[in-house]
Amino acid sequence: MAEQDEPRSLDELAAEVDENGEVSAEAAEGSDDLEILKRERDEIRDRFIRALADAENTRKRAERDRREAENYGGSKLARDLLPVHDNLRRALDAIAEDQREAQKALIEGIELTMRELLSVFKKHGIHPIDPQVGDKFDPQVHQAMFEAPVPGTKAGEIIQVAAQGFLLHDRLLRPAQVGVSSFKES
Repeated sequence: MAEQDEPRSLDELAAEVDENGEVSAEAAEGSDDLEILKRERDEIRDRFIRALADAENTRKRAERDRREAENYGGSKLARDLLPVHDNLRRALDAIAEDQREAQKALIEGIELTMRELLSVFKKHGIHPIDPQVGDKFDPQVHQAMFEAPVPGTKAGEIIQVAAQGFLLHDRLLRPAQVGVSSFKES
């Protein structure tokens, strides 16, 4: 059989089958060529589909990484700003009622600074966790600073809030620091 540059078509192969349905030696050799080509085609198709899936997974991973960097990239800076919030809160809480009138301008400045800080927090997805006395302790968002058996409370209730906690979008930036009742009813 003369060498061919291109594989033979199915019609060419069918023409080589004799009237008894026997395949000539030339046709059988062409059939082997066809099987080889089919296997190569299937292998190339499989590699192509895998490459497409890999490219799609890479694109999705890059998009997820970009979103995470956008949402959580500033978490270290945000965490470093929380003591500023705490100090402003303590300054406002330390002002006695009788001093409010005498220090009105100073207090107003501190309150404006606090509002601006909270506005920046909100703009960047930082939300306070503000537990109240009597709420149930949640270890996912609260940190127990102490336990005390306080009569009139149930075990696991918050009895004191030492510091607000904060979430950065849906991640815990800092847990709320609380005191928890350990009172067991007899």
